[in-house]
Amino acid sequence: MSDTGLSRFLGGSPAQVLLRLVFLSFVVGIVLSALNLDPLDLIDMAVNFVERLWDMGFHAIDRLGNYLVIGAIVVVPIWLITRVLAMGRPRS
Repeated sequence: MSDTGLSRFLGGSPAQVLLRLVFLSFVVGIVLSALNLDPLDLIDMAVNFVERLWDMGFHAIDRLGNYLVIGAIVVVPIWLITRVLAMGRPRS
């Protein structure tokens, strides 16, 4: 029972899966070596990519906050003036 469960989980018999993984690892190693890429360089590139996305996201939020403050500098005083002027008028 556990052998069929394990085989189902792995997608074949453990020996076949091991042979496939060894072969694919060998092929990928040749390709990466031909491209002069090191696995640690790939991890470093992935981490840098995520960090750049993270920074861009917060930079975008920062820019939105700046737009909000700039707009509020104009809108809030105008709103306040209209509210003060509306207080002096009688309601209809």
